[in-house]
Amino acid sequence: MDAYIIDALRTARGRGKASGGLATVTPIELACQPLRALKQRHAIPENAVEEVILGCVEALGEQGGDIARIAALVSGLGEGVPGIQINRFCSSGLDAVNLAAAKVSSGQADLVIGGGVESMSRVRMGSTGSPWATDPQVATALNFIPQGISADLVATKYGFDRAACDAVAVRSQALAATAIAEKRFAKSLLPVFDRNGIELLSADEHPRPGGSVESLAKLRPAFSDLGEKYGFDAVAKLRYPEIERIEHVHHAGNSSGVVDGAAAVLIASKAAAEAHNLKPRGRIVSCASVGSDPCIMLTAPAQAARQAVERAGLQLSDIDVWEINEAFAAVVLRFCQELELDLEQVNVGGGAIALGHPLGATGAMILGMALDELERSNTRYAVIALCVGAGQGTATVIERLDS
Repeated sequence: MDAYIIDALRTARGRGKASGGLATVTPIELACQPLRALKQRHAIPENAVEEVILGCVEALGEQGGDIARIAALVSGLGEGVPGIQINRFCSSGLDAVNLAAAKVSSGQADLVIGGGVESMSRVRMGSTGSPWATDPQVATALNFIPQGISADLVATKYGFDRAACDAVAVRSQALAATAIAEKRFAKSLLPVFDRNGIELLSADEHPRPGGSVESLAKLRPAFSDLGEKYGFDAVAKLRYPEIERIEHVHHAGNSSGVVDGAAAVLIASKAAAEAHNLKPRGRIVSCASVGSDPCIMLTAPAQAARQAVERAGLQLSDIDVWEINEAFAAVVLRFCQELELDLEQVNVGGGAIALGHPLGATGAMILGMALDELERSNTRYAVIALCVGAGQGTATVIERLDS
């Protein structure tokens, strides 16, 4: 049974700090805004949605307690709508959409919302803790190193120097600026309002266009002290003894931005689409999640993408639009290297280096960006892929349907 994408909406992304445009918005209110918008835009009757699945990485305090169920209630979807909160680190939002599609395609539900939320200004990254990082026995057994060191390890192992990584960042900023100027996000981008209906943020707040490889070269590497003074470089070299020295090439300018945001994707069966007069924009074709070495951590999205494309019965050459989450510049470069893609084929509207990465929401957000781009370019297939903490990767193939 086909799982149709009816719509994909996201909030504007605010800088994830106290002065950010969404810092005064609680996570529950942030999650509710795209849910309300879906309900209003498509005249969804109360209690018609059979499940809300939201990714949320730091499920703690005001962002914890099964925020999906509470958001379903507060947003007015109906008290009969259950909700579940999931966490697979950075791919949580995409996994939520994949689970929604799986429910529909298996016949277990007809109308499901998948998405995600993360308020990084209010709930600090790493707040929920992890034995992977904090239990010495676990950390030693798994060669734990922080993600920034992993990104530098990827760059070192696969030959990406500082200039190449900075060029990815400059490109992301330039493409995002063009996409914003051309209003490519307008169909899916929601302004965020406060409780009094006053608009707080109507555009993504993180982009910093106008930079150059030369200006980025002045920034100090962000993870060199962490690697050299705290011993994480030594751990990486223990796992990869062929590497003599970790080259620290990542910094704030070529790594994903810390932001707040939420997204929601409405998935329907053919029966539900017809019953509620919903016009599908696309469909979920296939998905895949894989595991890889938890030390280097960030190299699995290409494997996941390849597997998802094969499950779809397609070839890599059939894919028109590629979205790879820009967690770090080296992630993008390794993804292209492994799949033999030209950099110009991926993230044509910019990525998380420019727009930001609201952890639990990002996967659903970039799925919506991919769908928008398929429609803009009048093409057919897209792949959405993300690297994931602890050595994982998730990818999804979607197909645009004729409007």
